[in-house]
Amino acid sequence: MPIFKRISFILITMFILTGCLAEEKRSELHQLKEIEQVNKETLTYLPAESYQLSIAAIGDLLIHGRVYNHARTNSGFDFMPMVSEIQDYLVSADIATANQETMIGGEAFGLSTYPQFNSPQEVGDMVKELGIDIVTLANNHTLDRGEQVVYSALDYWDQIDVLYTGSYRDQADRAEIRVIEENNISVAFLGYSYGTNGIPIPNGKDYLINLIDQEQIAQDVAEAKELADVVVMHLHFGDEYIRMPNMFQQELVQYVVDLGVNIVFGHHPHVLQPVDWVESASGEEAFVIYSLGNFLSGQDQLYRQIGGIVELEIHKEVTSSSEKITLAAPRFLPTYVDPNQGYKVIPLKDVTDQQLPDARQHYEEIKSHMSQWMPELDFFE
Repeated sequence: MPIFKRISFILITMFILTGCLAEEKRSELHQLKEIEQVNKETLTYLPAESYQLSIAAIGDLLIHGRVYNHARTNSGFDFMPMVSEIQDYLVSADIATANQETMIGGEAFGLSTYPQFNSPQEVGDMVKELGIDIVTLANNHTLDRGEQVVYSALDYWDQIDVLYTGSYRDQADRAEIRVIEENNISVAFLGYSYGTNGIPIPNGKDYLINLIDQEQIAQDVAEAKELADVVVMHLHFGDEYIRMPNMFQQELVQYVVDLGVNIVFGHHPHVLQPVDWVESASGEEAFVIYSLGNFLSGQDQLYRQIGGIVELEIHKEVTSSSEKITLAAPRFLPTYVDPNQGYKVIPLKDVTDQQLPDARQHYEEIKSHMSQWMPELDFFE
């Protein structure tokens, strides 16, 4: 074959092969695009994964001497008879939290009542048996009996495996934000108090109590949002014995909700204050109860003897491109502490006129009071 024909043959063969390879490459790319499109469509139409948990909270565990003296036994203290009638309402919740108003330093430091409390450690046993997972310890009585009582209380909470927030043994302890995960939903807990009844915090030991400080709260919330799906905040604030929140309470709640807090449980007034939905600057709704009142205490006068259990659902929906948290189905159980039955905590709906004159009227008034800003609030019946 002449050299010219040979070269032509080779060039034609290479052209054909190149064209075949190019066509094959185009075919492969087309197939990849089709696969990619199918994957996108599949991901788009995959059903969302949904998770749900219930969270419950109770108010002040304010253990006066007359309460712990009634609980005294030959071998210590037993508080469970006081709360047995409401136990089922709490243990059924996935997560439950409480305001432990008095430090459970124990008998080694000498028990004491108002105005400077130190309670039996068996209060912690009651809290544990009630199904409470975490307590807030930031309140105006945190430092009543000094830092050693605080450390003793924290040791006991650790011993019985109940988490605490708002008061800590050192800075490293404070830096560890408490997170509880249930049903693939993680919940962070924070707690703060307006003050300490004028008792100075020991120098260099600010970790003994979280005080309401907006800059610190902003830092803590930002960290909590990195760690958890939901942020719950206990706030110890407001005017004692006043049944409606003051301007400071409402402004602080709006501030923390704008930071991204999802749920606020309020304490300190020792009476019930209403629930509400508060919208954040970004348009998200947070659930707030401004005061949960006294759950177990030795205080007198009707409204100070009425507290309650609040419960709501947290829903989490996960898609291929997003996660969404919503709050739903808030409901409330008003409770009554009957001093004539050994400070027994009773659902207010079950209280008789013999136990409390005009009991039904009081129950209906409490329902109206708590739901005035949230007409859809449900009640345990």
